Amino acid sequence: MPKEDSASTTEGILAGRPIRVAAQPIGWTNDDYQDLGDDIPLERCLSQMREAGYAGTELGRKFPREPERLRQVLSRHGLTLASGWHSAYLASGDLGEERRRWASHLDLLSALGCGVAIAAECTGARYPIPGSPLRSPELDKDQWKRLLCGLGALAEMALERGMRLAYHHHMGTAVQDLAQIRRLMENSRPSVRLLADTGHLAYAGVEPLSVFKAYRDRIAHVHLKDVRPAVLEEARRLDLPFDAAVRAGVFTVPGEGGVDVDAAQKLAHFRRFGLTHLRRLDGPQLSRRCRAAKFSACGGATS
Repeated sequence: MPKEDSASTTEGILAGRPIRVAAQPIGWTNDDYQDLGDDIPLERCLSQMREAGYAGTELGRKFPREPERLRQVLSRHGLTLASGWHSAYLASGDLGEERRRWASHLDLLSALGCGVAIAAECTGARYPIPGSPLRSPELDKDQWKRLLCGLGALAEMALERGMRLAYHHHMGTAVQDLAQIRRLMENSRPSVRLLADTGHLAYAGVEPLSVFKAYRDRIAHVHLKDVRPAVLEEARRLDLPFDAAVRAGVFTVPGEGGVDVDAAQKLAHFRRFGLTHLRRLDGPQLSRRCRAAKFSACGGATS
């Protein structure tokens, strides 16, 4: 869709909805491939987020999980917690155990004042496994039923705590492409919301604006990122594993790739936080990131 059409269409959908922008610490220290950014201290990550003008952050693997300690760490940098990822195994695990794990996740998020809790089904997920072919694991009919019923139960638990469940479609998981997103949205309870990730949509060959328009009433959270078309094309040609594509630089700062940045920034105004994923930048590049942050939602990504 041409940029002029994207902008005007999105203005009509999103008028009047405020946004605060948070950063994702995976841009400093990767959660899945722990050699990436492992040398970067949490304090440096948070101080650079604040220097760049961000209002908050998602959880990362170096963050403390005790509510009071986490609150103190974030408050030192004037940051709030936007949300945090939860790996669910509803299609294959025991629902009682999944509810217990989810409750623990919600306890932490609610203690920090989050309005959104992120979940992704990780039964058979291939993206975290280095060298694993990037395929969407196929769930059978019974597994889909368990997933949909389970997500409804987790969404109700979130609502009881004043939060919304935002489902994160992700490459290398059971929900990665448009058909799978549609199946999830059309067969789950309205309380199951969607996290729209522009980078993962583009990677899956989906036009992000089409998803925002189709599910504008279900989107609770946004991840903004870009992809380098040449790297993505090569990754597809060579059938690269997800970790190899990440290391090759498939994700980048919005405006340096193929995602329509003008539309993406407007799309982020759906809800309270537009989550900005940042790639690792240092020295002179940091000032460029700080400038970019001032015009709403810019950043890069590592996964």
